[in-house]
Amino acid sequence: MYEINCDVAVIGAGPAGLSAAVAAKKEGAGKVLLIERDESVGGILQQCIHPGFGLTYFKKELTGPEYAGRFAEEAEALGAEVLLNSMVLEVLPESNQILCANSEYGMTRVTAKSIVLAMGCRERTRANIQIPGTRPSGIYTAGAAQRLVNRQNAMVGKNVVILGSGDIGMIMARRMSLEGAKVLAVVEIMDFLAGLTRNKVQCLDDFGIPLKLKHTITRIAGSRRVEGVYVAQVDENKKPIPKTEEYIACDTLLLSVGLLPENELTRQAEIEISPVTNGPAVNQYMQTSVPSVFACGNVVHVNDLVDNVTTESLQAGKYAALYAMGQLEGEGREVESVTGNNVRYLCPQRLREEKGAKANLFFRVLAPELDVRIEARCQDRVIASKKERRVNPGEMCSIQIPLDDVTDDVIINVVKEA
Repeated sequence: MYEINCDVAVIGAGPAGLSAAVAAKKEGAGKVLLIERDESVGGILQQCIHPGFGLTYFKKELTGPEYAGRFAEEAEALGAEVLLNSMVLEVLPESNQILCANSEYGMTRVTAKSIVLAMGCRERTRANIQIPGTRPSGIYTAGAAQRLVNRQNAMVGKNVVILGSGDIGMIMARRMSLEGAKVLAVVEIMDFLAGLTRNKVQCLDDFGIPLKLKHTITRIAGSRRVEGVYVAQVDENKKPIPKTEEYIACDTLLLSVGLLPENELTRQAEIEISPVTNGPAVNQYMQTSVPSVFACGNVVHVNDLVDNVTTESLQAGKYAALYAMGQLEGEGREVESVTGNNVRYLCPQRLREEKGAKANLFFRVLAPELDVRIEARCQDRVIASKKERRVNPGEMCSIQIPLDDVTDDVIINVVKEA
């Protein structure tokens, strides 16, 4: 078995992994190794050729490859190493080892002082949502279609229906339109948008593509190739309403129905998983229930912007480096961050008391609302608050709280302003 020793090992060289590696090197870690299953670094950003990245972090509009390229160049300049074409098979936290299969070295064992999980997420498929009907060709996840069109120059269809108003789905509605296809409808089961409002404006409204809220696809028609889909309105329980079904003739169906964090390795390592995010539960250092293992990006929770992924991943890389160098304090008193009114989940889920420090809590709301106040409460005290003009489940919210005021569990509420 081929052996590699390093200080910090990062699993995944997408935007999260690259950011974590950069932060680890800047913090002073010795050997930092990125382990990537693909033949190049960059992850999903390699196929995201549209602009809109980096507006928050770089204050500049970049394409996906440009955004990833900045961190790839910085990681290389700082001396981070990359092991490409390497599929990680198992993480062994008790010995801080990673077992992977590498195309050049065969079975490889990486021994590290700390590990960063940055495996990203994958798309939900037709099997996950169980749409009835036949099994013809012409059904793709939006991300798979994006890769085919943008990286392999392969057109996937001419008359398209998209299920789900997630960001990738709306972006592919625009991309397919620009390639000459006709996007007949974007169908969303919820009564609100699943993605960013700016993508609705730029990708649907600007191209005259209809958005059908409170609708779903009930059946797929066609034997060898998709011939059409049946679309129906849904009630308050998300069940199709009888006699509202309409048939839309099409040859392609794209699915943008949510993302699932890639946490098979996390579960295998018996690291605590949040039942809401399906990612590892972490503290403000992005440290998991196993002290030597950190996690960041979409493997922890699905973000709306890559800029937010970078912010979290820089934190993970920094503290993974400190842990590897023996400079991160051991177990301290931790409290829980608790969801309150109109809050679906919070990340990080745990907060360690730290004098003079602050922590950003990221979260998504359950339902859209205008003119709200976000409040962080500890016991009966408001320790932080901010106003927001609008909140939406498709867009990440955050609030910064002082950790020296944390004496008990912290509850986050989103309340309507009087």
